[in-house]
Amino acid sequence: MTISKTLSALSDPTRRKILDLLKKSEMNAGKIGKHFKITAPSLTHHLNVLRDAGLVSSRRDGKEIFYSLNLSVFEEVAGSVLKIFEIKK
Repeated sequence: MTISKTLSALSDPTRRKILDLLKKSEMNAGKIGKHFKITAPSLTHHLNVLRDAGLVSSRRDGKEIFYSLNLSVFEEVAGSVLKIFEIKK
């Protein structure tokens, strides 16, 4: 995971809304898709970007894939951003 990849993933409002939805509970793509007016391939693209950035994890249950937040990456990114603005005395 690189901070650039993570920040790039976070730059899109659709992906931020997906993350907001996943704060409540894990969801499959169908349930996530009900909150958007985008095609299934577009939703898959957004989920792949989030997964590639390490922001979400996925698990397969039969034919369905469930997505959930990966909080450890959020903590790592927050720490990296704070270091950028750290003032040394």
